[in-house]
Amino acid sequence: MNRMIPGTSIGYSEIGRNAAFSLVSPILEATGGITLSQLSKLTVMEGSTIQNWIKRGWVSSPKSKKYSEKQVVRIILINMLKGAMKLEQIANLMTYINGDVEDTSDDIIDDVTLYNILCRIIFTAEDEGAFEPHMVRDLIDRELEKCAANYLVSGEEKLRKAMYIMVMAYRSSYLKSEMEKEIAEIRI
Repeated sequence: MNRMIPGTSIGYSEIGRNAAFSLVSPILEATGGITLSQLSKLTVMEGSTIQNWIKRGWVSSPKSKKYSEKQVVRIILINMLKGAMKLEQIANLMTYINGDVEDTSDDIIDDVTLYNILCRIIFTAEDEGAFEPHMVRDLIDRELEKCAANYLVSGEEKLRKAMYIMVMAYRSSYLKSEMEKEIAEIRI
């Protein structure tokens, strides 16, 4: 299996397993943000798609044509879910846990931490073959217990529900992609 860091074109590594966004953040830090063309390569998406998400208010606008950590991680999160969910559903889900895209004061958890936790859950579930609903919920509980004191003040149940949806959507997207590869090989 050619493993990738969810929502990106970056290959899997043990470093990425525990802190997936740490594979992206050095680029952002070194350059003060990334350009639309760099973001397109990172996510394997058209720039016009990313710009459309900004116009719709799902991602905040870049400053000086550079995308910040907050914008990049939000785009990666949307990208990793779009194979199984409608974009409006993803936007509603992100609003459900983190309110207004421009206002971080209403966030249950910051997007980078959310993304890193989701990736750890996904990688563990893949390794253990643990995609049964109760197994995914157990993985979410274990991960949230590790960080509860640091991040979660309120809204933990909302976060659990949203994370469950996100993990299952990511897995559904993967399964759909595998099915489409098989269908493409069928010749009638």
